Amino acid sequence: MAEISTRQFLEFEKPIKDLFDQIEQLKITAEKNNLDLTDSIRQLEEKIEEKKIEITQNLTSWQKVQLSRHPDRPYTLSYIERMCTDFVELHGDRSFKDDKAIVGGFGKIDGQTVMILGQQKGVNTKMRQLRNFGMANPEGYRKALRLMKLAEKFNKPVVTLVDTPGAFPGIEAEERGQGEAIAKNIFEMLRLKVPVICIIIGEGASGGAMGIGVGDRVYMMANTWYTVISPESCSSILWRSWEQKEKAAEELKLTSDHMLGFGLVDGIIPEPVGGAHWNPDEAAAMLKKQILSALDELKPLEPETRIDQRIDKFANMGRWIEESQNV
Repeated sequence: MAEISTRQFLEFEKPIKDLFDQIEQLKITAEKNNLDLTDSIRQLEEKIEEKKIEITQNLTSWQKVQLSRHPDRPYTLSYIERMCTDFVELHGDRSFKDDKAIVGGFGKIDGQTVMILGQQKGVNTKMRQLRNFGMANPEGYRKALRLMKLAEKFNKPVVTLVDTPGAFPGIEAEERGQGEAIAKNIFEMLRLKVPVICIIIGEGASGGAMGIGVGDRVYMMANTWYTVISPESCSSILWRSWEQKEKAAEELKLTSDHMLGFGLVDGIIPEPVGGAHWNPDEAAAMLKKQILSALDELKPLEPETRIDQRIDKFANMGRWIEESQNV
């Protein structure tokens, strides 16, 4: 179990932090007085696991949003490192530049070569600035499409890992065709001849997520969210303040449970007790298991069948019937 000094805690995780503090004090006491407090420490560690379960069983929508943004939560490259062998990162959109907010390349998952790509936020302040906090510019989405078309050329499945607060909203991004780049990705992903598996591993906001989020199977990890707008932005539009972000999160129905209930995703991938940030290795193993299962389902299908099913899947989302009324 990691030392408390290396961990960061959210406000609702404070009871867990308190137990860690007690363990640290026991260790100091044991060392100072040459005492064996192993049993007491083990009991506290068991309490930590119980507290994790207790906390995560009753999370609000806003708390799940916070977990999806946890600074210790694994990002795309962390999952790639744990799931893939022989990963070779590919760069650039062959038009403008290499967008560091999106990473991708060929790698092997249990011996199967896939094109795996996703948003990367960065693990510290300097890297977050380099990665633009996971907010891709048009060249990022064009790079992603180039890699997906390359996978199609060599008949290799595509796996995308979605984790973004949204596409970059700057003027320069709009000048270079942000909307067109995302729209083209959606259009082209619908027609890819290879299996496409998309997983929301953290934040899934708006067109920034949809730009690499159209697939035969779309999954969400348990403590993630997926919607058209972030709770803070929704709050600022409706209430002219970020103060109502918790209410906005509830009203947006953005959690994995909500999305599965609406039929917008195909399944929920469980996370380790307390969330993916407590055990990235276990989280990656759960993610890998779901990817391999989906590949087993999709690879035997003919490309035309997959494409037809993919188009039908997204075409049927949000359908409604207008009934005529006699006035």
